[in-house]
Amino acid sequence: MMPDKEEERTIKKRKRKARRVHTAYQLMRVFPIRENKIVFNTFEGDGGFCCNPRYIAEELLRRGKKYEMIWLVNDMSREFPKGIRKVKNTFWNRVYHLATAKVWISNTRKEYGTAKRKGQLYIQTWHAGIELKPVGKYRGKLFPKIACLVSAYDSGLVDLVTSNSDWCTSVYPKMLLYKGRILKTGSPRCDVLYTRREELYKEIRNRYGVPQDAKIVMFAPTFRGGGQKGKRQVFAEASTLDFDLLIESLQKKFGGEWYIFLRLHPQLSAQLAGMPMENKSERMIDVSRADDINELLAATDVLISDYSSTPFDVINIYMPVFLYADDFEEYVKDRGALMWDIKNLPFPFAQTNAELAENISQFDEKTYREKIEIFSQEQGVLEDGHASGRVADYLEEQLAL
Repeated sequence: MMPDKEEERTIKKRKRKARRVHTAYQLMRVFPIRENKIVFNTFEGDGGFCCNPRYIAEELLRRGKKYEMIWLVNDMSREFPKGIRKVKNTFWNRVYHLATAKVWISNTRKEYGTAKRKGQLYIQTWHAGIELKPVGKYRGKLFPKIACLVSAYDSGLVDLVTSNSDWCTSVYPKMLLYKGRILKTGSPRCDVLYTRREELYKEIRNRYGVPQDAKIVMFAPTFRGGGQKGKRQVFAEASTLDFDLLIESLQKKFGGEWYIFLRLHPQLSAQLAGMPMENKSERMIDVSRADDINELLAATDVLISDYSSTPFDVINIYMPVFLYADDFEEYVKDRGALMWDIKNLPFPFAQTNAELAENISQFDEKTYREKIEIFSQEQGVLEDGHASGRVADYLEEQLAL
Protein backbone atom coordinates (compact mmCIF):
# COMPACT_ATOMS: atom_id res chain seq x y z
CA MET A 1 0.00 0.00 0.00
CA MET A 2 1.15 3.56 -0.68
CA PRO A 3 1.99 5.88 2.25
CA ASP A 4 -0.94 8.19 3.06
CA LYS A 5 0.73 11.36 1.77
CA GLU A 6 1.75 9.73 -1.49
CA GLU A 7 -1.73 8.32 -1.93
CA GLU A 8 -3.32 11.72 -1.35
CA ARG A 9 -1.01 13.28 -3.95
CA THR A 10 -1.98 10.54 -6.39
CA ILE A 11 -5.68 11.13 -5.78
CA LYS A 12 -5.34 14.89 -6.27
CA LYS A 13 -3.46 14.31 -9.53
CA ARG A 14 -6.09 11.86 -10.78
CA LYS A 15 -8.89 14.28 -9.87
CA ARG A 16 -7.24 17.07 -11.85
CA LYS A 17 -6.94 14.75 -14.84
CA ALA A 18 -10.57 13.65 -14.41
CA ARG A 19 -11.73 17.25 -14.62
CA ARG A 20 -9.91 17.64 -17.94
CA VAL A 21 -11.45 14.38 -19.19
CA HIS A 22 -14.89 15.53 -18.12
CA THR A 23 -14.45 18.85 -19.95
CA ALA A 24 -13.57 17.01 -23.15
CA TYR A 25 -16.82 15.04 -22.96
CA GLN A 26 -18.76 18.25 -22.41
CA LEU A 27 -17.24 19.70 -25.56
CA MET A 28 -18.45 16.72 -27.56
CA ARG A 29 -22.05 17.52 -26.72
CA VAL A 30 -22.13 19.66 -29.86
CA PHE A 31 -22.50 16.34 -31.71
CA PRO A 32 -25.84 14.52 -31.51
CA ILE A 33 -26.29 11.04 -30.06
CA ARG A 34 -26.70 8.47 -32.82
CA GLU A 35 -29.67 6.33 -31.80
CA ASN A 36 -28.38 3.11 -33.40
CA LYS A 37 -24.72 3.47 -32.35
CA ILE A 38 -23.14 1.03 -29.89
CA VAL A 39 -19.57 1.32 -28.62
CA PHE A 40 -17.80 -1.77 -27.25
CA ASN A 41 -14.48 -2.23 -25.53
CA THR A 42 -12.78 -4.94 -23.50
CA PHE A 43 -10.02 -4.77 -20.90
CA GLU A 44 -9.56 -0.99 -21.35
CA GLY A 45 -8.77 -1.49 -25.03
CA ASP A 46 -6.18 -4.23 -24.50
CA GLY A 47 -8.68 -6.94 -25.32
CA GLY A 48 -9.64 -7.59 -28.90
CA PHE A 49 -12.87 -9.24 -29.99
CA CYS A 50 -13.43 -11.12 -26.77
CA CYS A 51 -15.27 -11.75 -23.53
CA ASN A 52 -18.91 -10.86 -22.87
CA PRO A 53 -19.09 -7.89 -25.27
CA ARG A 54 -17.95 -10.11 -28.16
CA TYR A 55 -20.80 -12.56 -27.80
CA ILE A 56 -23.38 -9.80 -27.34
CA ALA A 57 -22.10 -8.17 -30.54
CA GLU A 58 -22.25 -11.48 -32.41
CA GLU A 59 -25.85 -11.97 -31.31
CA LEU A 60 -26.78 -8.49 -32.52
CA LEU A 61 -25.10 -9.17 -35.87
CA ARG A 62 -26.98 -12.46 -36.12
CA ARG A 63 -30.30 -10.68 -35.62
CA GLY A 64 -29.55 -8.46 -38.59
CA LYS A 65 -30.57 -5.13 -37.04
CA LYS A 66 -28.88 -2.05 -38.49
CA TYR A 67 -26.64 -1.02 -35.63
CA GLU A 68 -23.52 1.08 -36.04
CA MET A 69 -21.06 -0.95 -33.97
CA ILE A 70 -17.75 0.60 -32.94
CA TRP A 71 -14.99 -1.29 -31.11
CA LEU A 72 -12.31 0.72 -29.27
CA VAL A 73 -9.05 -1.21 -29.40
CA ASN A 74 -5.41 -0.42 -28.59
CA ASP A 75 -3.91 -2.84 -31.11
CA MET A 76 -5.26 -2.13 -34.59
CA SER A 77 -3.96 -5.44 -35.92
CA ARG A 78 -6.82 -7.17 -34.09
CA GLU A 79 -9.43 -8.63 -36.42
CA PHE A 80 -13.17 -8.04 -36.23
CA PRO A 81 -16.07 -9.41 -38.26
CA LYS A 82 -17.87 -7.48 -40.94
CA GLY A 83 -20.38 -5.16 -39.32
CA ILE A 84 -18.04 -4.00 -36.54
CA ARG A 85 -15.68 -1.07 -37.12
CA LYS A 86 -12.51 -1.03 -35.09
CA VAL A 87 -11.27 2.36 -33.93
CA LYS A 88 -7.92 3.15 -32.33
CA ASN A 89 -8.50 3.72 -28.62
CA THR A 90 -6.91 7.17 -28.48
CA PHE A 91 -8.22 9.77 -26.06
CA TRP A 92 -10.13 11.89 -28.57
CA ASN A 93 -11.46 8.89 -30.49
CA ARG A 94 -12.72 7.43 -27.24
CA VAL A 95 -14.34 10.69 -26.14
CA TYR A 96 -16.02 11.31 -29.49
CA HIS A 97 -17.43 7.83 -29.96
CA LEU A 98 -18.62 7.40 -26.39
CA ALA A 99 -20.18 10.87 -26.38
CA THR A 100 -22.15 10.17 -29.56
CA ALA A 101 -23.20 6.55 -28.92
CA LYS A 102 -26.58 5.50 -27.64
CA VAL A 103 -25.13 2.43 -25.90
CA TRP A 104 -21.84 1.55 -24.17
CA ILE A 105 -21.01 -2.11 -23.57
CA SER A 106 -17.84 -2.85 -21.60
CA ASN A 107 -16.27 -5.48 -19.36
CA THR A 108 -13.98 -3.09 -17.43
CA ARG A 109 -14.08 0.39 -15.94
CA LYS A 110 -14.33 3.59 -17.93
CA GLU A 111 -11.71 6.30 -17.56
CA TYR A 112 -12.15 8.44 -14.44
CA GLY A 113 -13.96 11.62 -15.53
CA THR A 114 -15.93 10.03 -18.38
CA ALA A 115 -19.27 11.80 -18.75
CA LYS A 116 -22.49 10.13 -19.84
CA ARG A 117 -25.27 12.11 -21.49
CA LYS A 118 -28.98 11.90 -20.77
CA GLY A 119 -30.53 9.12 -22.81
CA GLN A 120 -27.38 7.03 -23.09
CA LEU A 121 -27.31 3.42 -21.85
CA TYR A 122 -24.26 1.85 -20.19
CA ILE A 123 -24.22 -1.95 -19.82
CA GLN A 124 -21.40 -3.30 -17.65
CA THR A 125 -20.86 -7.00 -18.25
CA TRP A 126 -17.73 -7.28 -16.07
CA HIS A 127 -15.07 -9.83 -17.03
CA ALA A 128 -15.77 -12.46 -14.41
CA GLY A 129 -18.72 -14.24 -12.90
CA ILE A 130 -18.17 -16.14 -9.68
CA GLU A 131 -14.59 -15.52 -8.65
CA LEU A 132 -11.98 -16.23 -6.03
CA LYS A 133 -10.11 -12.94 -5.94
CA PRO A 134 -11.48 -10.30 -3.57
CA VAL A 135 -12.61 -7.24 -5.52
CA GLY A 136 -13.75 -3.82 -4.37
CA LYS A 137 -14.70 -3.46 -0.74
CA TYR A 138 -14.16 -7.17 -0.18
CA ARG A 139 -10.46 -6.30 -0.13
CA GLY A 140 -10.98 -4.37 3.09
CA LYS A 141 -8.04 -2.15 4.06
CA LEU A 142 -6.08 -3.42 1.06
CA PHE A 143 -8.51 -1.69 -1.32
CA PRO A 144 -6.69 1.52 -2.40
CA LYS A 145 -8.58 4.78 -2.01
CA ILE A 146 -7.97 5.72 -5.63
CA ALA A 147 -9.36 2.37 -6.80
CA CYS A 148 -12.43 2.93 -4.64
CA LEU A 149 -12.88 6.41 -6.11
CA VAL A 150 -12.59 5.23 -9.72
CA SER A 151 -14.81 2.20 -9.15
CA ALA A 152 -17.56 4.22 -7.49
CA TYR A 153 -17.42 6.84 -10.24
CA ASP A 154 -17.75 4.31 -13.04
CA SER A 155 -20.54 2.42 -11.27
CA GLY A 156 -22.41 5.67 -10.91
CA LEU A 157 -22.61 5.84 -14.71
CA VAL A 158 -23.77 2.24 -15.20
CA ASP A 159 -27.43 1.46 -15.97
CA LEU A 160 -27.24 -2.33 -15.89
CA VAL A 161 -24.82 -4.98 -14.66
CA THR A 162 -25.24 -8.51 -15.97
CA SER A 163 -24.94 -11.46 -13.59
CA ASN A 164 -24.60 -15.21 -14.04
CA SER A 165 -25.73 -16.28 -10.57
CA ASP A 166 -27.52 -15.39 -7.38
CA TRP A 167 -24.07 -15.24 -5.80
CA CYS A 168 -22.91 -12.50 -8.19
CA THR A 169 -26.14 -10.58 -7.80
CA SER A 170 -25.67 -10.56 -4.03
CA VAL A 171 -21.99 -9.54 -3.98
CA TYR A 172 -21.87 -7.02 -6.85
CA PRO A 173 -23.13 -4.04 -4.80
CA LYS A 174 -20.13 -4.32 -2.47
CA MET A 175 -17.72 -5.76 -5.02
CA LEU A 176 -18.40 -3.20 -7.78
CA LEU A 177 -19.65 -0.38 -5.53
CA TYR A 178 -22.86 -0.47 -7.52
CA LYS A 179 -26.40 0.43 -6.47
CA GLY A 180 -28.32 0.02 -9.71
CA ARG A 181 -30.10 -2.74 -11.59
CA ILE A 182 -28.57 -6.21 -11.88
CA LEU A 183 -30.02 -8.63 -14.42
CA LYS A 184 -29.36 -12.36 -14.16
CA THR A 185 -28.68 -13.30 -17.77
CA GLY A 186 -25.83 -15.80 -17.57
CA SER A 187 -22.39 -15.02 -19.00
CA PRO A 188 -22.48 -14.31 -22.76
CA ARG A 189 -18.83 -15.43 -23.02
CA CYS A 190 -19.85 -18.89 -21.78
CA ASP A 191 -22.47 -19.45 -24.49
CA VAL A 192 -19.80 -20.78 -26.84
CA LEU A 193 -19.06 -23.64 -24.42
CA TYR A 194 -22.60 -24.90 -24.99
CA THR A 195 -23.28 -23.97 -28.59
CA ARG A 196 -19.98 -24.52 -30.43
CA ARG A 197 -17.83 -26.86 -28.37
CA GLU A 198 -17.80 -29.76 -30.81
CA GLU A 199 -17.00 -27.47 -33.73
CA LEU A 200 -14.25 -25.53 -31.91
CA TYR A 201 -12.74 -28.70 -30.46
CA LYS A 202 -11.71 -29.54 -34.04
CA GLU A 203 -11.13 -26.00 -35.33
CA ILE A 204 -8.71 -24.94 -32.57
CA ARG A 205 -6.62 -28.08 -33.06
CA ASN A 206 -6.32 -27.30 -36.75
CA ARG A 207 -5.40 -23.68 -35.99
CA TYR A 208 -2.50 -24.61 -33.72
CA GLY A 209 -1.34 -27.79 -35.41
CA VAL A 210 -2.50 -30.10 -32.63
CA PRO A 211 -3.50 -33.63 -33.70
CA GLN A 212 -7.26 -34.15 -33.69
CA ASP A 213 -7.00 -37.10 -31.30
CA ALA A 214 -4.71 -35.24 -28.87
CA LYS A 215 -5.90 -33.69 -25.62
CA ILE A 216 -5.27 -30.16 -24.40
CA VAL A 217 -4.61 -28.85 -20.90
CA MET A 218 -4.75 -25.07 -20.53
CA PHE A 219 -2.63 -23.27 -17.96
CA ALA A 220 -4.28 -19.90 -17.27
CA PRO A 221 -2.92 -18.08 -14.20
CA THR A 222 -4.16 -14.70 -13.04
CA PHE A 223 -2.43 -11.47 -11.98
CA ARG A 224 0.24 -11.44 -9.33
CA GLY A 225 0.34 -8.10 -7.54
CA GLY A 226 -2.39 -6.60 -9.68
CA GLY A 227 -3.12 -2.90 -9.45
CA GLN A 228 -2.45 -2.45 -5.77
CA LYS A 229 1.30 -2.19 -6.35
CA GLY A 230 0.94 -0.12 -9.47
CA LYS A 231 1.99 -3.11 -11.59
CA ARG A 232 0.37 -5.94 -13.47
CA GLN A 233 2.30 -9.15 -13.61
CA VAL A 234 1.71 -12.88 -13.62
CA PHE A 235 4.75 -14.05 -11.75
CA ALA A 236 7.46 -12.39 -9.70
CA GLU A 237 9.59 -15.13 -11.30
CA ALA A 238 8.97 -17.76 -13.96
CA SER A 239 6.29 -20.33 -13.24
CA THR A 240 7.20 -23.14 -10.86
CA LEU A 241 4.74 -25.51 -12.48
CA ASP A 242 6.50 -28.72 -13.58
CA PHE A 243 5.06 -29.20 -17.06
CA ASP A 244 6.77 -32.52 -17.71
CA LEU A 245 5.27 -33.93 -14.52
CA LEU A 246 1.91 -32.41 -15.44
CA ILE A 247 1.85 -34.13 -18.84
CA GLU A 248 3.00 -37.39 -17.30
CA SER A 249 0.27 -37.22 -14.64
CA LEU A 250 -2.46 -36.44 -17.18
CA GLN A 251 -1.37 -39.25 -19.48
CA LYS A 252 -1.39 -41.76 -16.63
CA LYS A 253 -4.84 -40.67 -15.44
CA PHE A 254 -6.72 -39.91 -18.65
CA GLY A 255 -4.62 -41.52 -21.36
CA GLY A 256 -3.82 -40.02 -24.75
CA GLU A 257 -1.26 -37.54 -26.03
CA TRP A 258 -1.34 -34.15 -24.28
CA TYR A 259 -0.51 -30.60 -25.36
CA ILE A 260 -0.32 -27.52 -23.12
CA PHE A 261 -1.95 -24.18 -23.96
CA LEU A 262 -0.36 -21.26 -22.07
CA ARG A 263 -2.68 -18.32 -21.57
CA LEU A 264 -1.85 -14.90 -20.13
CA HIS A 265 -4.51 -12.40 -19.11
CA PRO A 266 -5.31 -10.02 -22.05
CA GLN A 267 -3.93 -6.95 -20.28
CA LEU A 268 -0.70 -8.81 -19.61
CA SER A 269 -0.34 -10.32 -23.08
CA ALA A 270 -0.50 -6.76 -24.43
CA GLN A 271 2.66 -6.00 -22.42
CA LEU A 272 4.63 -9.26 -22.57
CA ALA A 273 5.97 -11.22 -25.54
CA GLY A 274 4.96 -14.47 -23.86
CA MET A 275 4.48 -16.24 -20.58
CA PRO A 276 7.66 -16.33 -18.44
CA MET A 277 8.88 -19.93 -18.59
CA GLU A 278 11.98 -21.73 -17.39
CA ASN A 279 11.11 -25.23 -18.58
CA LYS A 280 9.69 -25.30 -22.09
CA SER A 281 8.48 -28.20 -24.21
CA GLU A 282 7.59 -28.67 -27.87
CA ARG A 283 4.11 -29.57 -26.68
CA MET A 284 3.63 -26.13 -25.10
CA ILE A 285 1.80 -23.54 -27.21
CA ASP A 286 1.46 -19.93 -26.05
CA VAL A 287 -2.07 -18.85 -26.99
CA SER A 288 -1.98 -15.56 -25.09
CA ARG A 289 -2.35 -13.47 -28.24
CA ALA A 290 -5.58 -15.15 -29.25
CA ASP A 291 -8.41 -12.70 -28.64
CA ASP A 292 -10.87 -14.89 -26.82
CA ILE A 293 -10.10 -17.43 -24.10
CA ASN A 294 -13.57 -18.98 -24.22
CA GLU A 295 -13.09 -20.19 -27.79
CA LEU A 296 -9.91 -21.90 -26.57
CA LEU A 297 -11.68 -23.32 -23.53
CA ALA A 298 -14.22 -24.95 -25.83
CA ALA A 299 -11.34 -27.00 -27.23
CA THR A 300 -9.75 -27.73 -23.84
CA ASP A 301 -9.98 -30.99 -21.90
CA VAL A 302 -8.44 -29.93 -18.55
CA LEU A 303 -7.83 -26.52 -16.97
CA ILE A 304 -5.05 -25.59 -14.55
CA SER A 305 -5.42 -22.21 -12.86
CA ASP A 306 -4.99 -20.47 -9.53
CA TYR A 307 -7.10 -17.48 -8.44
CA SER A 308 -8.69 -16.81 -11.82
CA SER A 309 -12.46 -16.82 -12.36
CA THR A 310 -11.95 -19.05 -15.41
CA PRO A 311 -12.54 -22.31 -13.49
CA PHE A 312 -16.05 -21.12 -12.66
CA ASP A 313 -16.74 -20.60 -16.39
CA VAL A 314 -16.16 -24.24 -17.27
CA ILE A 315 -17.59 -26.15 -14.32
CA ASN A 316 -21.06 -26.43 -15.82
CA ILE A 317 -19.65 -28.42 -18.73
CA TYR A 318 -17.92 -30.53 -16.06
CA MET A 319 -14.39 -29.88 -17.35
CA PRO A 320 -11.81 -31.15 -14.84
CA VAL A 321 -10.17 -28.17 -13.12
CA PHE A 322 -7.11 -28.31 -10.89
CA LEU A 323 -5.92 -25.32 -8.88
CA TYR A 324 -2.19 -24.79 -8.43
CA ALA A 325 -0.92 -21.88 -6.31
CA ASP A 326 2.48 -22.14 -4.69
CA ASP A 327 2.21 -18.58 -3.33
CA PHE A 328 -1.11 -18.96 -1.53
CA GLU A 329 -0.17 -17.34 1.80
CA GLU A 330 1.75 -14.53 0.12
CA TYR A 331 -1.07 -13.82 -2.31
CA VAL A 332 -3.74 -13.60 0.39
CA LYS A 333 -1.54 -11.31 2.46
CA ASP A 334 -1.00 -9.03 -0.52
CA ARG A 335 -4.46 -9.15 -2.09
CA GLY A 336 -6.79 -9.88 0.82
CA ALA A 337 -8.86 -12.87 1.95
CA LEU A 338 -10.30 -14.84 -0.96
CA MET A 339 -14.02 -14.87 -1.64
CA TRP A 340 -14.12 -18.63 -1.03
CA ASP A 341 -12.28 -21.18 1.04
CA ILE A 342 -10.05 -22.41 -1.77
CA LYS A 343 -9.63 -25.80 -0.14
CA ASN A 344 -13.37 -26.48 -0.10
CA LEU A 345 -14.30 -25.72 -3.70
CA PRO A 346 -15.19 -28.46 -6.21
CA PHE A 347 -11.67 -28.03 -7.69
CA PRO A 348 -8.76 -29.96 -6.12
CA PHE A 349 -6.18 -27.49 -4.74
CA ALA A 350 -2.40 -27.91 -4.66
CA GLN A 351 0.53 -25.78 -3.51
CA THR A 352 3.26 -28.08 -4.84
CA ASN A 353 3.83 -30.05 -8.00
CA ALA A 354 3.69 -33.28 -6.02
CA GLU A 355 0.25 -32.33 -4.63
CA LEU A 356 -0.98 -31.43 -8.11
CA ALA A 357 0.18 -34.78 -9.48
CA GLU A 358 -1.58 -36.55 -6.59
CA ASN A 359 -4.80 -34.58 -7.18
CA ILE A 360 -4.80 -35.61 -10.83
CA SER A 361 -4.12 -39.23 -9.88
CA GLN A 362 -7.00 -39.26 -7.35
CA PHE A 363 -9.51 -37.39 -9.54
CA ASP A 364 -12.94 -39.03 -9.56
CA GLU A 365 -15.32 -37.80 -12.24
CA LYS A 366 -18.52 -38.92 -10.52
CA THR A 367 -17.65 -37.17 -7.25
CA TYR A 368 -16.51 -34.07 -9.13
CA ARG A 369 -19.77 -33.80 -11.07
CA GLU A 370 -21.78 -34.18 -7.87
CA LYS A 371 -19.82 -31.38 -6.19
CA ILE A 372 -20.32 -29.11 -9.19
CA GLU A 373 -24.07 -29.74 -9.28
CA ILE A 374 -24.41 -28.98 -5.57
CA PHE A 375 -22.28 -25.83 -5.89
CA SER A 376 -24.15 -24.54 -8.95
CA GLN A 377 -27.52 -25.15 -7.37
CA GLU A 378 -26.56 -23.49 -4.08
CA GLN A 379 -25.18 -20.41 -5.86
CA GLY A 380 -28.04 -20.14 -8.34
CA VAL A 381 -25.83 -20.36 -11.42
CA LEU A 382 -27.48 -19.65 -14.78
CA GLU A 383 -25.38 -20.87 -17.72
CA ASP A 384 -27.29 -22.49 -20.56
CA GLY A 385 -25.93 -21.01 -23.79
CA HIS A 386 -28.59 -18.28 -24.06
CA ALA A 387 -27.03 -15.39 -22.12
CA SER A 388 -26.17 -13.34 -25.21
CA GLY A 389 -29.77 -13.57 -26.35
CA ARG A 390 -31.06 -12.32 -23.00
CA VAL A 391 -28.77 -9.28 -23.10
CA ALA A 392 -29.72 -8.58 -26.73
CA ASP A 393 -33.42 -8.81 -25.80
CA TYR A 394 -32.90 -6.26 -23.02
CA LEU A 395 -30.99 -3.96 -25.34
CA GLU A 396 -33.66 -4.09 -28.04
CA GLU A 397 -36.35 -3.36 -25.47
CA GLN A 398 -34.45 -0.27 -24.32
CA LEU A 399 -33.75 0.98 -27.83
CA ALA A 400 -37.12 0.00 -29.28
CA LEU A 401 -35.59 -0.12 -32.74
